[in-house]
Amino acid sequence: MKTRAQSTSSTAGIPPHGEVPRHVAIIMDGNGRWAKQRHLPRFAGHKRGVEAMHAIVKSCAEHGVGFLTLFAFSSENWRRPPDEVALLMQLFIGALEGEVQKLHRNGIRLKVIGERKRFEPKIQALIAEGELLTAGNRGLTLTIAANYGGRWDILQALNRMAKEGALTDLDEIRESDLAPYLSMSAAPEPDLFIRTGGERRVSNFLLWQLAYTELHFTDALWPDFDAAALEAAFVSYRARERRFGRTSEQLEEAKRGAAGRTPLRAASDA
Repeated sequence: MKTRAQSTSSTAGIPPHGEVPRHVAIIMDGNGRWAKQRHLPRFAGHKRGVEAMHAIVKSCAEHGVGFLTLFAFSSENWRRPPDEVALLMQLFIGALEGEVQKLHRNGIRLKVIGERKRFEPKIQALIAEGELLTAGNRGLTLTIAANYGGRWDILQALNRMAKEGALTDLDEIRESDLAPYLSMSAAPEPDLFIRTGGERRVSNFLLWQLAYTELHFTDALWPDFDAAALEAAFVSYRARERRFGRTSEQLEEAKRGAAGRTPLRAASDA
């Protein structure tokens, strides 16, 4: 049985949202440039980037964020120099071996999305073990996108639908038909997308899910992105007017209506 998305699609309805984003998605960019500025090998930047990741996971959990999705390795990153890719794989192994128990102790659930078959068997086994160990946790859900691409995600969803006989009539396919087959089907769509490192693009990340996500770009390199920088992104998010196709006047009317609902009346309407 497929796990259906836990929230309304932003193009099919108006999803719930509040002062703190339920789901934060981040492209962790700038590790190599951080190292280069300090005349260090690129791997030193990636290693420092893992430390930054620890701090952001902790901060998101403390803020009450429900879902944090991190773009760790794209399907296009295999084009990097072989030595750097090999070092990144070793760093991935080290993180899986050394961090999963900590995540579990803190009630954090680990999920990994992306095409796993290209990873060596040891990585595939560690991913499966980490997901199984933390599957029952009810705190923050930490999703790592590894060998992931947004276009790949949509294509794999369609291919799975075809294999399971769910594509009986292409003219009748709906969002609700495709959604359960996407990699992020168990999570609400991201409320806030953050990209560090100064680039202003989404780079094939969560293409389906980012339709109405608020975008926040920062020049800070990922190893320098800390709890204060995350709070600044949240401040920016809270200043946005999330209309989802409505007018500002409709939003104000909805707010007045919500303010007029007393606790007693709200309870009687439930």
